[in-house]
Amino acid sequence: MTPTAIIRKWIECFNAADVDGLMALYAADAVNDQVVFTEPLHGSDDIRKMFELEFSRAKMVCIEEQIYADGDTAMLQWRDPLGLRGCGFFTVRNGRIVHQKGYFDQLTFFKAQGLPVPQDYLEG
Repeated sequence: MTPTAIIRKWIECFNAADVDGLMALYAADAVNDQVVFTEPLHGSDDIRKMFELEFSRAKMVCIEEQIYADGDTAMLQWRDPLGLRGCGFFTVRNGRIVHQKGYFDQLTFFKAQGLPVPQDYLEG
């Protein structure tokens, strides 16, 4: 699959909260670097844990606004129904995501989802 096709499949799995489907898109040694975390997540076990946690605490929806692709890299510009917007950069090799970097405002996410803001987030 092309990087664009992988991202569209990622959106489908994300919107269904399908962790197994998402994990099938990642290489075993993939890196997921969301700017809202202090350190990038390395490997499928850590990425799986992140998705399981996030899907357990919030109903998340990713609506594609635009996908830009060049070679093995694609950028997803997205929004959700609550007004949150962001973008993600995906590097795909051999049909799997090997690196993902995402940007969004986590404070806005917490507020839009009605989630308490973690104390360590406020202290950081």
